Amino acid sequence: MRLKKVFTGFLLVIVGIIIGIAATLAVCHFTGTSLLEKFGIYDKSTTPDIGAQATSAELTAYAFEIVGYIKEGDYEKLSEVVHPEYGVVFSPYATINLSSNKVFTATQVKGFAEDTTKYVWGKYDGSGNPIELTPSDYFKDFVFDKDYTLATHIGVDTIVNTGNSLENIKEVFPTARFVDFYIPGTDPEYGGLDWSSLRLAFEEYNGRLRLTLILHSEWTI
Repeated sequence: MRLKKVFTGFLLVIVGIIIGIAATLAVCHFTGTSLLEKFGIYDKSTTPDIGAQATSAELTAYAFEIVGYIKEGDYEKLSEVVHPEYGVVFSPYATINLSSNKVFTATQVKGFAEDTTKYVWGKYDGSGNPIELTPSDYFKDFVFDKDYTLATHIGVDTIVNTGNSLENIKEVFPTARFVDFYIPGTDPEYGGLDWSSLRLAFEEYNGRLRLTLILHSEWTI
């Protein structure tokens, strides 16, 4: 009887360790250090490549490399990781709407720096007015509105924080893997509601993961 209790206790400890490891892999918190310090700045000389069965750590490093392209406005390097068939969808908020969100091919992304066309990317939260911006302005407002290389929380195939918008990334992209770069709110006036996330999602192409979604999330009205 005593042996049975010891064995049961041992199993509970093992299960607890496994759950703890899984939680750590799903959401990582970098207290006192930034992702930039953890992974280093991106390497312009190479294009990152990653298999569809990548580990959480590999996927995080791959996504961070792409955040580096975005920070530097290096649309040529960004275009090299865009999915060759599907292109990349841009969603200004957590709720993805493929009928209104813009989709761009790799070739189009490559030319973003010189593209002065004002596209309609969706609708502004609250007013419902069209989000009509050039690619460069859209990136300033709805992609790199904060420095996500300084994110202190990341979720791997997991959403770190949600607002009051419908979270449908897993429904719209059921086979995709994604990384959520999250920055908590800091302004006491807003009670922490000034948080935001940049999510990058990837789908398989010839056994490799390629970028199919750039999503911005924040608290909405």
